[in-house]
Amino acid sequence: MKFAPTLAAAAVLASLALSATPALAAVDAARAQSLANQNACLGCHAVDHKLVGPAYKDVAAKYKGDASAEARLMKKVREGGMGNWGQIPMPANPKISDADLKTVIDWVLAGAPSK
Repeated sequence: MKFAPTLAAAAVLASLALSATPALAAVDAARAQSLANQNACLGCHAVDHKLVGPAYKDVAAKYKGDASAEARLMKKVREGGMGNWGQIPMPANPKISDADLKTVIDWVLAGAPSK
């Protein structure tokens, strides 16, 4: 039995293909960098080298392809913790809004691009 897609099925498949483009491609780097600076993230992290915490490029590499990375990192930033990158604890950041935190996390997971 052969499958003959209908026009409606083809439209649905095309829509799914278009919506499958990564959300990370739409990261507003300037806004994310500003938010990271305003919320003291850049006091412990840098884009391309380790400070107190890991470089954002290292975080992006570690979580590349991990579908649960955004949720896990949002929880980690919100609650703080230690052990994933060594024994220096990351303080909790409960005051950053969910929307702003998502912007920063998406930027980090995209490799913290400058543009």
